[in-house]
Amino acid sequence: MVLEKLRTRFYENAALHPGIDWALVEKRLSDAPEALEILRRMEESGGEPDTIGFDAGTGKLIFCDCAKESPAGRRSLCYDEEALKKRAKNPPAGSAMGMAREIGASLLTEELYRRLQTLGEFDLKTSSWVQTPEEIRQRGGAIFCERRYGAVFTFHNGADSYYSVRGFRSFILV
Repeated sequence: MVLEKLRTRFYENAALHPGIDWALVEKRLSDAPEALEILRRMEESGGEPDTIGFDAGTGKLIFCDCAKESPAGRRSLCYDEEALKKRAKNPPAGSAMGMAREIGASLLTEELYRRLQTLGEFDLKTSSWVQTPEEIRQRGGAIFCERRYGAVFTFHNGADSYYSVRGFRSFILV
C-alpha cells in the first residue's frame, strides 16, 4: 500500500521535511484520495515521492520525486508532445510532459528543483527536464537541471533532444 511506503520513507528521510509531523501528512492524504493515486503512480514509475515542505503560496504540502537519480522508467524522453511530433528520425518513446500528465503530476520547476537540492544531493549521474518558460519553449528549447561538482546547474537543449540519462522529476501539492 502506498500510504505505508510513504510513512516508512517519511521517517527514513526526516531531513527532507524538518518540523513536519506525520499525523499532518497522513490527515492531508486521507482527505485527498486522488492525491494518493497520483503518489502511487509516482512510486510505480520509480520516483520515490516524499514531502519536502509547504508551498508558500497555498500552504499545501509539496510531494516530489526524491529518488537519488532521475527515475530510470522516466528517461530517454524529449520535453513535450510538440517536440515528439517534430522528431521524425529516431523518435523517443514519449515526452516528459506527456508522461507527467499521465501520472497526474507536474514537472518540477527550476525553483523546486533547487529547493530539493538544498535537502540532499540528487541527479549526480542523471539530469531532469524542468518546466520551461514559454519564451524559451516557443524558440524550440527546453531546460533541464543536474548536480555536478557540488553545484546545481541549469542547461538548455532542443526540446526534441533526449538522452539515456535525462528524465524528469514530478510533484503535486496536497
